[in-house]
Amino acid sequence: MNNKIGKTAPLRILLHRWSGALLRSVLPSACALCGSGSDSDDALCPGCAAQFFGPAAAIARCPRCANPIPGSGPSFLHGLGGALCGVCLADPPAFDRTVVAADYALPVDQLVLQLKFGHRLALAPLCARLLRDAVPPDCALPALLCPVPLSPHRLAERGYNQALEIARPLARSLGVALHPRLAARVRETAAQSSVSPDQRAHNIAGAFAVPDAALVAGRHIGVVDDVMTSGRTLNELAATLKRHGAARVSNFVFARTPPH
Repeated sequence: MNNKIGKTAPLRILLHRWSGALLRSVLPSACALCGSGSDSDDALCPGCAAQFFGPAAAIARCPRCANPIPGSGPSFLHGLGGALCGVCLADPPAFDRTVVAADYALPVDQLVLQLKFGHRLALAPLCARLLRDAVPPDCALPALLCPVPLSPHRLAERGYNQALEIARPLARSLGVALHPRLAARVRETAAQSSVSPDQRAHNIAGAFAVPDAALVAGRHIGVVDDVMTSGRTLNELAATLKRHGAARVSNFVFARTPPH
C-alpha cells in the first residue's frame, strides 16, 4: 500500500502541473497592477513584483509605526537599526511594532481597492505573501494573529472582512495561530477615511472589546489589517488588547499611507 502511494504521488503532482499549465494557456493570467499577460499563475508579473516589492523598493521605516525615516542608511531598512521616528519617540503608540509590505500609493493601492471594494478575494493570498516576505529577520512572531474586526453592519454590507482574508493565509505562512474573534467591534463608527484627522481618535475611541481576556493576557498579539493611515484604529485596538493584559502588540499591515 505504501509503495503504491509513493508511486502515485509524483503522478498526481505532474497532473496538477499539467492541468495548471493547460488552464493558463486557455485563460492566461494578467498582472493585477499593470494588466500584462503572464504565463505564471502569480497575480503579479515579475517586473511589477521587482519594481514595487523587490529589494530596490525597500525603504528605511520606523520599526514602531512604519513611517519612512528620511536620511537613514541601508542598515536601517525594515527597522533593523532600531531607530524610532521623532513622532514615536515623543508620543509612543500603544502598539510595539508595525510591519508593512509597501506604501499605500499608486499603483499598489489598487490591490487593496480591488480586494476591499471590488470583491477580488483572490488577491488576499498575494497580499499575505508580500506581507510575509516583508517580515524582517529580527521580528519576533506573535503567539496569535487577530484581524481588525469590522462592525456587524459593515460586515453584512461588504460580505467579508478583508483583514481576515489576508490574515488566514498569513497565519498559515508564518506558522502562527489565527483567532478571528479575538477582538470585536462593539461600536459603530464612521469610516476613518471620512473623518478629519483631528477627529479620528475620538471617532474610534471605545470601538473595540476583547470577549475572552484569558486568550490575551501575557501574550504577544499580532494585528492584521489591509491599510494603515493615521494609525488611530490600530492604536485603539492595541490599547484595548493591552488593557486586557497583552504583553506586546505588533501590527502586520499590507500598505502604509505615507505621511503628508
